[in-house]
This record gives sequence, structure tokens and C-alpha cells, in this order.
Amino acid sequence: MRNKFRAFLTMLGIIIGVGAVIAMVAIGEGSKQSIRDQLSGMGSNMVTIRPFSNTTVGGGARLGSSGLQTLKIEDADAIEKQAQYITAISPAVSANGQVINGALNWPTSMQGVSPDYLNIRDWKLKDGVSFTVADVNSAAKVCLIGQTVMKNIFSPGEDPVGKIIRFNKIPIKIIGVLEEKGENTFGQDQDDIILAPYTTVQKRMLAISYVQTIYASAVDEQSSVAATNEISTILRKQHKLKSSDDDDFSVRTQAELISTISSTSQLLTVLLAAIAGISLVVGGIGIMNIMYVSVTERTKEIGLRMSIGARGIDILLQFLIEAILISITGGLIGVALGITASKLVNIFLSWPTLVTESSILLSFLVCAVTGVFFGYYPAQKASQLDPIEALRYE
Repeated sequence: MRNKFRAFLTMLGIIIGVGAVIAMVAIGEGSKQSIRDQLSGMGSNMVTIRPFSNTTVGGGARLGSSGLQTLKIEDADAIEKQAQYITAISPAVSANGQVINGALNWPTSMQGVSPDYLNIRDWKLKDGVSFTVADVNSAAKVCLIGQTVMKNIFSPGEDPVGKIIRFNKIPIKIIGVLEEKGENTFGQDQDDIILAPYTTVQKRMLAISYVQTIYASAVDEQSSVAATNEISTILRKQHKLKSSDDDDFSVRTQAELISTISSTSQLLTVLLAAIAGISLVVGGIGIMNIMYVSVTERTKEIGLRMSIGARGIDILLQFLIEAILISITGGLIGVALGITASKLVNIFLSWPTLVTESSILLSFLVCAVTGVFFGYYPAQKASQLDPIEALRYE
């Protein structure tokens, strides 16, 4: 209390260190949670099956999955009938082109799917109705449009339901409008899409009989691994693959993607926290320096206390508690600074942040350890002073 400004300057390293650690961890955790939420919004139980081949063409380049024809409608039917861990399934094909409504046009993609696709992707309708199994069976020229498509080919306030649009010169009727999904984790606009029966896209747009992708939904997120193994077994049997043959398909779950991206995000969070933690070390060294100064300044006081009965442990605790108090007080201010900084980052930069209790508790623990670690040696030195020499010190 006698040297308030010096004490504050001593705390400054701890304040900045703790504040930086909490803010960096909050940014990292917020990013990780945001990624998980976005991927879950795409369907947290979703399983994606695509063609796969190790076959290479000239120059050693592998064939792209869109050009492979190893997946058939029969494969989706077999999975639907035999898989126990699957609740919904949808074959899928995709075509790119120009959608036209009168004088307005927009480049987009048309995804051919089954009615179950909306359940798999957890996608709701904002207006109209979805197409049915009967529409799939008859390859009906009906579709659902995303918000981006609607905004670009219809005037504001105009109801698109029931209107006929053209996709690559083929007329198709809008029967529903999808709710807004926004951008996914990879920055792709999920609303820039048209959904139609997969048979319509197969026969009328692409003139193919195979499917490019099969989407399925596991019973729950915990069943994703079991669903993957089950699908692999069914497809290997469907494709008559021998035990020595490689799979001609790949099965990926949303849980795997969430885990991979979360691991990367976690690594980045740890790296940011470690960099910010350097400030704590610098702050600890500052505490040690000031405690050395304090011991030197108060040598005569130490000698006086010892001469009237203070033991070495009493002197050690006096200086150690002072170091810990400086560290913890700095930590408290640092926590407030870190939480404030996190909120400001969220408000002004629109970055997702998430302050966790564990990061605050860890900061307090680090502050206490810092106070003990960097305060012990000066306190030990003070406790070992010779009382007579201390009293003589000028």
C-alpha cells in the first residue's frame, strides 16, 4: 500500500497475461463452437456416401468422384432395407446451370434428391409443400428453391410458389421455398440451390442412370460409427467385392468432420493461449524483481522483527503472501479485462467468442502458482537474513 504505483506496474504483466489468455481462449472456443453449430446445422447425424476409385488416368491423376458410376439407386434401396442404424436415405445427383424467370436469370445448381433429404439436412420449408415419392417415381418437373435463388429471380414481395421457371431451358414448377440456412463452415452459400426429385435431374437434366452421392441419417450421433460399418458391409456385398478388393465407395460422417475441424481449432486455441501465456512469465519475473527490491528496502524492518521473536517462517510467509496477493489481484483485474476484451471482439469484429469457466479457473490457478514460484526465492532470502546484520543495514 505504501508503493501503490509500483505495485500496479508489478501487476501489469499479470493483468495483460491473464487478459490475453482468457481473450485468446474465448476466441478459440467461440470459433470451435461456431463450427460445430454450423456443421450440426448441415445434419449432425448425416452420413455421406460417394464413389471412390484408386484408378488413375494419364499423369497419375485419380478420377474425380463425380465421373465415377459405382453407386446405383439399388444401393440406396439396399441400405434403406437392410441398415438398422439408418433412419432416412436419399440418392443425390447435381446439375449446374442457369435458372431463368422472365428477364431475370441466375447461375446456380439443381440438386436431385428424395423427399427424405430435408429430414437428413434438418431443412424446413418456409412456404409451399415438398415433393413426394409419387413425384420421384414420375420424374415430375417440380422443385423447391433456396432463398438466394428466390431473391435473384423474383421481385421483392413476389410469391414464387406455383410459378414456372426454366433451368437450362427445361420448364419446372416451384412448389415450395426453403428456409434460410446461410453460409456453411467453408463459406459456401447453402441457400443458392434448387431441390428437385432425383429422377427428374437424372432423366431430364443429366441423362444418367447412376447417382453421384447417397445421403443418409444415422439414428443418432453416437451411432454414426456403427452406421458407417453397416453401410460399408452392405455396399461391399452389393458391389460383389472380394475381401482383397478395395472399396469402390467412401463413407464419411458429419461427426468425423466435426472432430477433425474441432481438433484443428483446439490446436490453434492452445497455440494462441501459449503465446499469451508468455506475458504471464514476464509478469512473474516482474514480481520476482520487485520482491527482491522490497526485501532490500525492508532489510532493517526484517532485522527488527527477528530481534523481537519473528521466526524465519514468519518472514518467509510475509513476503510470500505479498507476492501471491499481487499476483491474484492482478489476475482478478486480468479476468475482467479478458472478459471485456472478448465481448468487444464479438461486438465490433463479429467474431464468435465463448468465455469458459475452465479458462477463468485456470487463470486463477496460474496466478497463484506464479505468485508462489516467483515470490518464494526472494521470501526465502529474506527469511535467512542475519538479524544483527539486518539491523546494521543502511
